[in-house]
Amino acid sequence: MQKIASLAKVFSDINRLYIFALVLRDKEICVCEICDTLNLSQPLVSRHLRQMREANILQAIQKGKWAVYSLAKDTDLALNCWIDEISRKLSELPKLVACIR
Repeated sequence: MQKIASLAKVFSDINRLYIFALVLRDKEICVCEICDTLNLSQPLVSRHLRQMREANILQAIQKGKWAVYSLAKDTDLALNCWIDEISRKLSELPKLVACIR
């Protein structure tokens, strides 16, 4: 039950839903791509990403100067339900604004 409550809290914010959907669609994404695609500030995006990392939804890998985010390797059944539902809406996402890495 704790995991379900944690996921509900993370996904209760529309910006976190959009960020998660971008990561789900594009597999790996850096902070600047999220900021530019969703027109959100870097501090706000970083705060959302931290919350998703702490909930074990996303993981970060350092690639040079950039942190690249992807889905956590070990997803459980509760997260898979969110993934299935959000996957149905991926076509509604804006085109990714790619940064130069």
